[in-house]
Amino acid sequence: MQLTLWTYEGPPHIGAMRIATAMRGLHYVLHAPQGDTYADLLFTMIERRDARPPVTYTTFQARDLGADTAEIFKEAVGLAYARFRPQAMIVGASCTAELLQDDPAGLARALDLPIPVIPLDLPAYQKKENWGAAETFYRLVRALSAPPAPRAARARRSCNLLGPTALGFRHRDDLREVRDLIARLGIDVNVVAPLGATPADLARLGEADFNVVLYPEVARSAAVWLQKAHGQPFTDVVPIGVGATRAFVKAVADLAGVDPAPVLDADESRLPWYSRSVDSTYLTGKRVFVFGDATHAIAAARVARAELGFSVVGLGTYARDFAREVRAEAQAHGIEAVISDDYLEVEAAIAAAQPELVLGTQMERHIAKRLGIPCAVISAPMHVQDVPARHAPQMGFEGANVLFDTFVHPLMMGLEEHLLAMFRDDPEFHDGVAPSHLGGRPRAAPETVAAAPAAASVATPSAAAIAWAAEAERELRKVPFFVRGKARHNTERFARERALPLITVETLYDAKAHFSR
Repeated sequence: MQLTLWTYEGPPHIGAMRIATAMRGLHYVLHAPQGDTYADLLFTMIERRDARPPVTYTTFQARDLGADTAEIFKEAVGLAYARFRPQAMIVGASCTAELLQDDPAGLARALDLPIPVIPLDLPAYQKKENWGAAETFYRLVRALSAPPAPRAARARRSCNLLGPTALGFRHRDDLREVRDLIARLGIDVNVVAPLGATPADLARLGEADFNVVLYPEVARSAAVWLQKAHGQPFTDVVPIGVGATRAFVKAVADLAGVDPAPVLDADESRLPWYSRSVDSTYLTGKRVFVFGDATHAIAAARVARAELGFSVVGLGTYARDFAREVRAEAQAHGIEAVISDDYLEVEAAIAAAQPELVLGTQMERHIAKRLGIPCAVISAPMHVQDVPARHAPQMGFEGANVLFDTFVHPLMMGLEEHLLAMFRDDPEFHDGVAPSHLGGRPRAAPETVAAAPAAASVATPSAAAIAWAAEAERELRKVPFFVRGKARHNTERFARERALPLITVETLYDAKAHFSR
C-alpha cells in the first residue's frame, strides 16, 4: 500500500456509483463503513447536481464489527426498497467492507425482493474506477436486456448510444452533439445508456439495429456482449476532432446503410480553417505532452498532431486496461507511452520532455503550474471548473471548435505576462516607475528590482551535469514563454553534444545559430 496525495481513479465502487447516478429507477446499496460516504461530494460538488446519488450506505461503525454486520446490510436493503421503490437494485461492498466478506449478493437474494437485484463483484484491491463502471454497466446489460427477438421492420434504422455516465468529462455535452449527428443522418436513437436510462430502457437495447460506443472504457465490454447475444454490430470510433468526427459519421452511415455526404458536406468546424491560416504558423511544431484516460488522450494526441500541427513529445494514460491502445498510438508518434497512475512519475516525464503545452487532467494542471508550462484539461479526473454550465462538448464538429480554443488559447494568451517579465528590469518600466498615464513624480525606484522568476525545470539524468550561467538564465528569460522550453531544450542538447560543462550567453546564441540553419 502506498500513501498518496492525489489519485487518478477511485476504487471500483465509485465507478458503480457513476452508473447508478447516471440512470433513473436504479438504486445502489453499498455495504460501507461510516466515512466511506464521501463519494456523494464528487457529484454534488463537482457536477453541481441538484440531488444526491441514489445510493444507500450501511454506514456501520467500529462498535458494530463485534456484532452482525450482515444483518445491518439486510436491513439497509429492505429500507432502501421500501423508501425508493426502484425498478432494479445493485448491491456491493466498498473496499473497506470487502474485508468483512459478508456476501452482499447472497444476503440480498435472501430478502426475495420483487425487483431484479444485480450483485456486483468489484475487487477493490485489484481494479479501479473505470473498470468498476464498465463492469457495472456490463452486469446491468446482461441482467436486464430482454431475450433476443426478431426486430420489427422499420423505415428508419436505429441505434443505441452507449457509454456516457455521471461524472464523465463533458459526457452530457458530447451526447447532445452526437445525437444531432445521428439525427441528421436519418437514424433514430433507440436507447441512450447509462446516462438518463432506466432499467426498463435496458430491456429494449436489443431492438436497435446497431450500437455506438462513445466511451470504450465504459461501454466496450457491454457492446461486445450485445453483439454476441443480439447480433448487433457496433462502432467505437470516437468522434473527437474533425478527422475523427468525419470517420465516425462514415462508420455510422455504413452500419445504417445511409449516405453520409449531407452531414459531411455541412461541416462547419472552424478548426481546419484556422490550421490553414497564417495566424497558426507560429504554433506549428509546438511540443505538447498529453495524459489522461485512454479515449481522450489518444484523441487529443491525434488532433494536436494532425489538425493543429503540434509535435507530440509525450503521451500516456493512467488506464492500464487500455495500455495496449495507448502504446500503439505513442508508437505512431515515435515516442514511448507513459503508463502510470503515479502522478510523480507523470511529473518526471513531463519535466524530461520539456513541452510547451500540457493537455491532461486536473493533476497535470497543478504539475504544469509548478513547471511554468501552459496547460488545458482534456480528461477526467477534473474539478468543478471543468464542468461548465455552458455547452462545451469535446465530440462532433462543434467539439472540434471547443478543442481549437482549448489547445490554442493557453499558447496565445498570457503574452502580456511574458512582456511584463521581459521588461521588468528595464529602467523605464520597472516596478518603481509610476504609470505614465498618471503623470506626476515617479515612485522611488527600489534599490534592487527582483528578476523575473525562471520557468521551473526539473533536471533529467542526462542533463544533470549541464549548468547554466546566471547571465545565460537571464538572457533565456527574454525568449517568449511559448518557445522558451524549446530554446532551453535545444541549447542543452547543443551543449551536451559538445561536452560543454557550462552554458553561457555565447553558448545560447551559438545554439540558436546552429538550429536556425
